[in-house]
Amino acid sequence: MFKLAPVNAAFFDAAPWRFSDSFEIRLPANDVWAELIADGALSFCRSLRGARWTSPRPFGVGATRTMPALFGALVVDEIYFRWEEGTRQSFYVERASLPMFRRFAEDYVVEQTSPNTSRLTWTLALDPTPLGRPGKAVNSLIIGGLFKDTRRHFPQA
Repeated sequence: MFKLAPVNAAFFDAAPWRFSDSFEIRLPANDVWAELIADGALSFCRSLRGARWTSPRPFGVGATRTMPALFGALVVDEIYFRWEEGTRQSFYVERASLPMFRRFAEDYVVEQTSPNTSRLTWTLALDPTPLGRPGKAVNSLIIGGLFKDTRRHFPQA
């Protein structure tokens, strides 16, 4: 495993590569949040294998999980540095099985927009290594696929 540098919230504005999308979802925010913290979270994304939590519930700052990605070719260990129960969570990748990034983080914001609808905003921030730099187009396709799978999974408002 390759060690990545830790980040804080400022990285989401300063990262060399940033990808973000918002989803208007026909579910209450609590239901969306529950899916994001479930065992196997994000398994609806075809290139992910579903998260495995490696710290006990209840989750919060310092929680950890492992995510197999790229159909299992990449495995990342994540640590949460922001946790606002029910509304926001952010992590950075602590270790990765491939040396593609110096820093990598994700942010999930869940907002209630009506009693039966919500908005999920998912942001990925990346700082590639020289080895990973040529892969921006491929990463854009992969992340676009994550967003497309998310749109397919959640009923759109």
